[in-house]
Amino acid sequence: MWTVRQFPPRQLSFPARYAATAPTKSAVRFAIVTPSFNQGRFIAATIDSVLGQNYPAVDYLVKDAGSQDETLAVLQSYGSRLRWLREADHGQAHAINAAFQHVEGDLMAWLNSDDTLAPHALAAVAAFFEQHPDVDLVYSHRIFIDADGHEIGRALLPRHDAATLRYADYVPQGTLFWRRRVWEALGGLDESLHYALDWDFLLRASGAGFKFARMPRFLGCFRIHETQKTFAWLARGLKEQAALRSRWVHPDWTELDMYRGIARYMMRQHLYHRAWRLGLLHC
Repeated sequence: MWTVRQFPPRQLSFPARYAATAPTKSAVRFAIVTPSFNQGRFIAATIDSVLGQNYPAVDYLVKDAGSQDETLAVLQSYGSRLRWLREADHGQAHAINAAFQHVEGDLMAWLNSDDTLAPHALAAVAAFFEQHPDVDLVYSHRIFIDADGHEIGRALLPRHDAATLRYADYVPQGTLFWRRRVWEALGGLDESLHYALDWDFLLRASGAGFKFARMPRFLGCFRIHETQKTFAWLARGLKEQAALRSRWVHPDWTELDMYRGIARYMMRQHLYHRAWRLGLLHC
């Protein structure tokens, strides 16, 4: 699940059946934001993946913190097709909270400025929520892509496991969508966090009793490159993760506790992934 470079780079592709996913008649509205800072090399692909969904009801905003690279020129190149806001912020969580104040929609998500949505993802998510009115948050399997947008790996996930989530964040943030009622109940993201903000959001949602589901589909791509925050902030991230485990598992948790807590889920995940590699599982 966390081994990203699984095979040599190859052309990214999706099943032909994805194209058959059409928006429902109700076309529930999405509120989507992209926090941005100095990712001008990749942000056009991110924006195109949202605008290219051909979904009729999307309120999308890019919130840029004052990037000093080519980001501004990229944003301006979209003209009236794209709404964006350029102002300083106090970190990613603050940027996302601020951005969501400018968009409206019953289904919400944020997409980082180096990641992308899969084709027809929004129509599939809207249909899933319509078919499962009791579900509050959904996510999916994940595709790993390199700096050039080529596929280098995939992660197939078992069904959601709330107990495992307390020990490790296995939910691919770029595939996560939730109902507005979740956001309003939780009060947004914790702005004191700069790395584990998405895991904290998930833990609070789970603790509040909101229902999760894993969709059997690829909804998004996570880009692997040398400057991404996931690796650059790893030391800080480990501290934030440890603090969350102390809060949600036990103040005196150990690494052995963590491995025991995720062992069964990881075994199931390995079987799911192997079944997909053998062509026994289609997503």
